[in-house]
Amino acid sequence: MKKWITAVSSLIMTCMLATLVFGADLDEIKTRGVIRHIGIPYANFVSGAGDGMEVELTKLFAKSLRVTYEFVQSDWGVVVQDLIGKKIKVAGGKAELLENAPIKGDMIANGFTVIPWRQQVVRFATPTFPNQIWLIARADSRIKPIKPTKNIDKDIQLTKALMKGKTVLSMEKTCLDPTLYNLAATGASVICRTGNLNEMAPALLNKEGDLTILDVPDALVALEKWKGKLKIIGPVSDKQQMAAAFSPDSPQLLEAYNVFIKKAQHDGTYLALIKKYYPTASRYFPEFFKGMK
Repeated sequence: MKKWITAVSSLIMTCMLATLVFGADLDEIKTRGVIRHIGIPYANFVSGAGDGMEVELTKLFAKSLRVTYEFVQSDWGVVVQDLIGKKIKVAGGKAELLENAPIKGDMIANGFTVIPWRQQVVRFATPTFPNQIWLIARADSRIKPIKPTKNIDKDIQLTKALMKGKTVLSMEKTCLDPTLYNLAATGASVICRTGNLNEMAPALLNKEGDLTILDVPDALVALEKWKGKLKIIGPVSDKQQMAAAFSPDSPQLLEAYNVFIKKAQHDGTYLALIKKYYPTASRYFPEFFKGMK
């Protein structure tokens, strides 16, 4: 009897450890009957109220798989950890995997920017949104927008020159991390905020800094929400892309999502969501949406 109890206990422990360390691929998700969408309330991707562009897309993906949709809220400091089951240390643009952590979901989708350190630890799907980092000021600021030169490197240089001697808001471990854009070399006083990316524009309006960097979707939402109170100064990065992220242990799930996104981007489903949540996006990035119906 004791041997039987020991064997059962060992089996249970093994199953628990497997859940802790390994993510679920497509077959496991279909067997489970649920796909867990990890997200962070941000811009119009995840509203926190049960909708948002990425929420609607992922619900449609779940429907295509004939499984139930489940939302798992996370935050920027642990969102990758919640997907891959490993704590992560990021330094010098490189990600180091540390001890195990609980796996809480099957995919990340909340306007997740493709940046180098993330590419080292997750697998990105077909891009779902164009991105770029912009420098933003209050409308009453004396800092004037740059005059575009048609050379992105030159435009970035001109924009960064305007940061000298100013306080610039940013946020570590996100696409606004100052180390990604070498903001320390601009002569600016960089202020790293904590919390949610949605709070960056309000913090600027509350005069916590002279300037802030914002990514495109958050900037578009802020410009619409606070009309006439903010202005775009210029680019701080080259063009980027956002995409859903998957564990390296889930290649079949990633492939299924890529098939789903390709279909959605050519049958009108995707563009309908863009027009609903980001109606001005195609004006700034027409080449990204070219060819989509």
